[in-house]
Amino acid sequence: MASGDSQSTGRIAIIGAGYVADLYMASLCAFPELEVVGVWDRDASRLAHFAAHWSLPALAGFEAVVETRPDIVLNLTNPASHAAVSREALEAGFHVWSEKPLALDMDEAVALTALARERGLHLASAPCSVLGRAAQTLWRAVRDGRVGRPRLVYAELDDDFVSSAPYPRWASASGAPWPAEDEFRTGCTLEHAGYYLTWLMAIFGPVRRIVGGSARCLDDEQTGSGHDAPDYASATLYFDGIVARLTCSIVARHDHRIRIFGDTGILEVDDAWANGTAVRVRRRHVIRRRLVNSPLARRVPWAGDGHPMVGRRGAASMNFALGVAEMMRAIADGRSPRLAGDFALHLTEASLAMQAGGDHRLVTSFAAMEPMSW
Repeated sequence: MASGDSQSTGRIAIIGAGYVADLYMASLCAFPELEVVGVWDRDASRLAHFAAHWSLPALAGFEAVVETRPDIVLNLTNPASHAAVSREALEAGFHVWSEKPLALDMDEAVALTALARERGLHLASAPCSVLGRAAQTLWRAVRDGRVGRPRLVYAELDDDFVSSAPYPRWASASGAPWPAEDEFRTGCTLEHAGYYLTWLMAIFGPVRRIVGGSARCLDDEQTGSGHDAPDYASATLYFDGIVARLTCSIVARHDHRIRIFGDTGILEVDDAWANGTAVRVRRRHVIRRRLVNSPLARRVPWAGDGHPMVGRRGAASMNFALGVAEMMRAIADGRSPRLAGDFALHLTEASLAMQAGGDHRLVTSFAAMEPMSW
């Protein structure tokens, strides 16, 4: 447990034992105060492999999940099932952490959020990297005025030409294949935009307007037929007092940078997925009659002791359990989790708006998030 946060214990039941579930388990193991009481998946073979790999009780169905009396149901099903599974768990009286997106339809997301509120429960949504060391350090650097007043943000979530990658050979720790069909059908924007949307929302508040475009650049033989999810989207996001440009694709060369341009310099982070990636500040100077951005960027000191770190490469370098652990602490403390309720709903609206393209004035909002106590 990171220093500065109250200790809490809690029981977690997992629904969905696919590819991402292994990433969550590797992260949950870093929090000994969190107990996984069981897992259920509708695929019996997948369930058996996952439960055996992690030495977990394999549950026989949702009623068996209910019987474990978890504090939080961890919804790691495929995106098309997120809303239905979260609704069932909320109706059974459990707090829910859902993988992204919260729902594929805004009306469904609104209804789920209202249901949670009516039942006195919390419904939170991934991603949780905003609670990580890199995001929190970047946020502190903005608050400390490291580059003066922020004016503009560029954020990239390009994942290279995925259709040419050897993804049929990608498998998780317990042997689950990378869910290519779900990924392509859902679209890279709904799958990935949240990694920087959450950072921007935490630092700058609610998005007031989104103007952008999205497109499907790849062909059916590359990503499969029967869907029209964009594989590219780029949008301008208008916050109160600052503008950001966010781009997602599975076509352009891998690039996960974020840059915040301020009056006196630039704040830079190279990878949204790596909790331990450096935050750097690059100063701007006038030398003789020329404006020069320093070729050397200075590392910003970490914001506090941080949190348990996991892995070193790719998605495995992200602690997927930060949000679940924070949610459990919030429940124990009698407060709302940082990534639950209105924040999760606003994230969903912004993600859907980006994927759709066009001009959207967002109708949801949320109260300012508190930085992590560490």
